[in-house]
Amino acid sequence: MKKIKVGMISFAHAGHPDSYLSFLINHPNVEIIGLAHHDKERLQKHLDAYALPYYANYEELLQTDCDAVIICSEYVNHAKIVMEAAEAKKHILCEKPLGLSIPEMRAMIKTCKENNVQLMTAFPSRFSKPIQEVKKMIDRGGLGEVLAIKGTNRGVNPGSWFIDPLKSGGGALMDHTVHVMDLMFWLTNSEVKDVYTEASTKFNDIDVEDAGIVHVTFNNGTIGVIDTSWSLHESFPRSFDLTLQITGTKGSIFVDVLGQSNELYSKETKKATWEFWGDNIDQYLVNAFVHAIVHNEQVPITGEDGFNSTAVALATYESLRMKEPVDYNSFIQSKL
Repeated sequence: MKKIKVGMISFAHAGHPDSYLSFLINHPNVEIIGLAHHDKERLQKHLDAYALPYYANYEELLQTDCDAVIICSEYVNHAKIVMEAAEAKKHILCEKPLGLSIPEMRAMIKTCKENNVQLMTAFPSRFSKPIQEVKKMIDRGGLGEVLAIKGTNRGVNPGSWFIDPLKSGGGALMDHTVHVMDLMFWLTNSEVKDVYTEASTKFNDIDVEDAGIVHVTFNNGTIGVIDTSWSLHESFPRSFDLTLQITGTKGSIFVDVLGQSNELYSKETKKATWEFWGDNIDQYLVNAFVHAIVHNEQVPITGEDGFNSTAVALATYESLRMKEPVDYNSFIQSKL
């Protein structure tokens, strides 16, 4: 079986790059060509454990013969790195959100197409077994017409560059809207008609919003509501959640993406925790990306998918500014 050479650019995003690397290392169709990050100390444990090449500048990594790169930088750097990687003829898996503006995301997608490379957006929740079963149920009409979807993606305040709007593009709205919106787009198979948002800073002394309620209306009539916030306290059994309550004309169903867990009471943690025991969706994400590149197939979650969900997140800020609903397509056109 063909092997592809993969490089990793930036470990700025908390947790995910380490998780992706752990699965890439053991993948039979992958050779890790190197890790790039400005802070070598951040990577030292990986460099020691796996004897991997280190690059202080990602531009040097792009000059190698790697076939693909995984980008987990600060959000503000996504567009620049993606386009440089595309021009270097590397396939790309990019963390969410895809970019921080409509024009730069369109440019990212255009550059990848012009250079004949694939651009995949990192939405691992699509690979959740419960979510996939619900998708099958909806597609075969098991819930009838989907009338409404209520989603939550709540977390703790991540701190660091995530609360610096110059690097993150915003607060909880930018950070957490996109995961649920991607699932809503996927489950409804419909475009968004309008977006309305209420948000403020309620739980932390920071310069960005940490609480928000997003309302979306889809062209097919489905209503979506998302609690997108950093409202969880440190005592909560895990650092974030992702749930969907889906109501249809034939019934309703509640889905907890992280619901496969055991309750653990430990003297070390000093609190109860929910220890996940289910399949690792990060592994499925990485496997899907590698499979598509190895077999020259379309990646399952495209740059367009990343654009759609991020455009909704951007529209939430426009709604806040205007204090009224925003027409989704008109908003996009106004930014081009």
